[in-house]
Amino acid sequence: MKAIALLGGPNISWPIDIKDKLIKAREKGTFIIGVDRGSLLLEELNLTPDLAVGDFDSLKKEELLRINQSVSDIRYSVPEKDLTDTELALHYAFDDYCVDSLSLIGATGGRLDHFLTNLFMLLKPEFRQYAEKVQIIDQQNYISFLNPGKHVVKRIENYTYFGVATLNEVQELNISNAKYNLAGYSNTNPVSLSSNEFLPDQDTFNVSFKKGLIAIIQSRDLERFQNIQK
Repeated sequence: MKAIALLGGPNISWPIDIKDKLIKAREKGTFIIGVDRGSLLLEELNLTPDLAVGDFDSLKKEELLRINQSVSDIRYSVPEKDLTDTELALHYAFDDYCVDSLSLIGATGGRLDHFLTNLFMLLKPEFRQYAEKVQIIDQQNYISFLNPGKHVVKRIENYTYFGVATLNEVQELNISNAKYNLAGYSNTNPVSLSSNEFLPDQDTFNVSFKKGLIAIIQSRDLERFQNIQK
């Protein structure tokens, strides 16, 4: 079972046509999660989440009442806690509902500290096992995560560029079948190897490494993509 979680990030960064995409996803059996204010944002899209997670301290009394009356599974947290609401959502999604994958929307934009928390949370030992099952998606970016090994990365439709970001120490990182290849790269600190591209006649590239956690960031120029959509 696939899952999508809507967080409280600004809607200006949401994927285009998010309501239609969420409706189609639910029709295919996708599990919908609202994280804190994301639960109310789903309700405003006329989509009741299957699970709501958060301390909901940013909601007004009548907004929280709306969530309480409509959502069948609500997991309350407290403002002062060790795990963020998003991390709790990962825990419930994978451990309680046994989902196969989780896409996070509303995890970028707005406060930079929140985005960095969402980006780096998969480094935590309790979440590392789920790294390759999590994606962060917004209007311009599709971020996936890889643990050590050999991988074939597929192009997401309408995405032109990609970057490889090392989130911690990486050993023997190799990129091949791409516009810019790389062999045997090692580094002890995070670094973003950006602005790479898929080859014109290829929809995949290869990446391998022996140690670390990396993020694959497929991206596009928004203005160019919007012109394609017209």
